[in-house]
Amino acid sequence: MRLLITGGLGFIGSNLVRYLLKTHPTYEIINLDAETYAGHRENLADVDSNPKYKLVVGRVEDEKLVDELVSGKMFGPIDGIINLAAESHVDRSISDPFVFVKSNIMGTQVLLDAAFKYGLKAGASQPYKPEDYKIRYVQVSTDEVYGSLGPEGLFTEETPLQPNSPYSASKTGADMLCRAYFHTYGMPTVITRCSNNYGPYQHPEKLIPLFITNLLKGEQVPVYGDGLNVRDWLQVEDHCSAIDLAFHKGVAGEVYNVGGHNERTNMYITKLIISELGKGEESIKYVQDRLGHDRRYAIDSSKIQRELGWKPKHTFETGIRETIKWYTENTEWVKAVTKPHASTAGKAEGTKELVKTAQ
Repeated sequence: MRLLITGGLGFIGSNLVRYLLKTHPTYEIINLDAETYAGHRENLADVDSNPKYKLVVGRVEDEKLVDELVSGKMFGPIDGIINLAAESHVDRSISDPFVFVKSNIMGTQVLLDAAFKYGLKAGASQPYKPEDYKIRYVQVSTDEVYGSLGPEGLFTEETPLQPNSPYSASKTGADMLCRAYFHTYGMPTVITRCSNNYGPYQHPEKLIPLFITNLLKGEQVPVYGDGLNVRDWLQVEDHCSAIDLAFHKGVAGEVYNVGGHNERTNMYITKLIISELGKGEESIKYVQDRLGHDRRYAIDSSKIQRELGWKPKHTFETGIRETIKWYTENTEWVKAVTKPHASTAGKAEGTKELVKTAQ
């Protein structure tokens, strides 16, 4: 089987590539990544020599490049697409929403068009059905599309979509395109919506790695508002196992929520990390709250557990200690991914760089 993973140099994407190569050693993984600030080759340095792994640097909204990949002209026929290519930091979406629309919505449209164009089996006739396709498509989304919860309740797959930031609005738009391609063209699309991920290889601008790396440098950690915003935390390898199941066993047209059942306030996490690293509460610096900051997310993942047999392996307390240990032992990686580096974003339209094509 040959899979196209988009955004595979990012946090979740690199962990997914590594997970798939380990779990399905006969699979060929093609990784399309723009190598922007959050995507780094260092994230997959340990699999770079694997002959089943190929990396193509380019943008997901580049129609010509995506066409070459999905058509099979570059590496052979594609059996599936898992789309993780996305601008993902809420703060960045507030300062520059257009970039998020371009990558998250237009990029998804380009992928869906290519999957429709090259995925239909010969002889298929309208109205098309999922079994008429030879390419499966999984859209990796977020619980932020649901908006903010009150003090009680959980997001289910039936919760109305109410995005509150440019980032979550762009992810909602992408989800709706996937839904439309299923209902209009019968395409076998599946959507997963995850809670907040944590674990190794997460860019140090995000809350948990930011706090760990700041404390290791002797710096304070910035806490938004009163620190009582609640998130449901999911260890990234548990998320990867859910994506794997959704691709292989998920029902076309369905949405699957993926959560770790680990609701914690930002302040709880802050104090836990401070304690684990032997620091005091003087390390906390309260800062003005984020614009439109959602108060609480919590996700009901009973559907994917019931229907696909998924369940997380990590408790939060175990997972966070493993994560702290990883960042403590990988300070060189932190330095490598936080230094300025060239991005393909400024390259001319249609430009691609084939980085690794082991045969």
